Amino acid sequence: MPSIAPYDLGEFVERAVFLDDAPLFALADGTVHMPLSGAGSVLTAHDGGLLTASLDRFANRLLTGGEDGKVMAIDGQGRVTEIASIGRKWVSTVAGGPNDVVGFGSGRTAYTRMTDGTVREEVFSRTVEGIAFAPKGLRAAVARYDGASLYFPATDAEPIFMEWKGAHIGVTFSPDGRFLVTTMQENALHGWRLSDGKHMRMTGYPAKVKDWSWSAKNRFLATSGAPAAILWPFSGKDGPMGKAPLELGTRGDTMVTSVACHPAEDMLAIGYQDGMILAVRFQDSKEALLRRGGTAPVRTLAWDKAGRRLAFGSEAGEAGLVDIAG
Repeated sequence: MPSIAPYDLGEFVERAVFLDDAPLFALADGTVHMPLSGAGSVLTAHDGGLLTASLDRFANRLLTGGEDGKVMAIDGQGRVTEIASIGRKWVSTVAGGPNDVVGFGSGRTAYTRMTDGTVREEVFSRTVEGIAFAPKGLRAAVARYDGASLYFPATDAEPIFMEWKGAHIGVTFSPDGRFLVTTMQENALHGWRLSDGKHMRMTGYPAKVKDWSWSAKNRFLATSGAPAAILWPFSGKDGPMGKAPLELGTRGDTMVTSVACHPAEDMLAIGYQDGMILAVRFQDSKEALLRRGGTAPVRTLAWDKAGRRLAFGSEAGEAGLVDIAG
């Protein structure tokens, strides 16, 4: 049976990650907690609220942005480093790129801190809501109103605008670099095949999609926003078009709020609005209960590199580590 080591962090948990096999929890109050560091380390990342946090998969670090206009990096040893500061502007989105490059957004400006420490700016006509880097080469994308923009931060070339009406609030590249997908303010995803700009509509959600995760073999994009985890297939040349998604962990009385694909196997951790956490296999939909429930929605889930431990955090500060081997 799975075992749980619970933590009461007392504040909205924005992001849980594993770095060097250690769990870190980034909280909305600007602190980062490392509960396995001796008596438990509490790091101060921001003076004021933390607005965004993400795992930099290129450099194995946690990146955060806050109300203090700073972008910070935290490593697995608990070292906190200032990456950039833009004064009194709020940093609302942040993402890691290749060769220590970091992208972040504030208002209508997308900033890129380059390898040599210089910061380049790209100003758009609408607010930068999300930012992501392609898996190869220094190419970035931002989510914005009426679509997404693709650009090369190291050059002065004009961005390419991928149009689709509506407010786009998050963006991700498929791990093979063939597709670009955005979350929308409405209950939908939208995507483009980058080779020709072909559109991909992913609709039918009863709620907004707030979390997503690519599967280990890059065959599926798992998403929240429904009473089941919705997994769109991306293995074919047309992505999910003309194909039905997988629906895993269906519950009729509560919504999925967080998802995290296992790092090696076709298995998904699913967090729900009532605090429950399930692990579900893709092949046969077999379920394993990892946590019975709590007092608040599960905000964030993260597997360790071995795929044995799962970190979770909720909107009320409930957090913990689940060892699936017991």
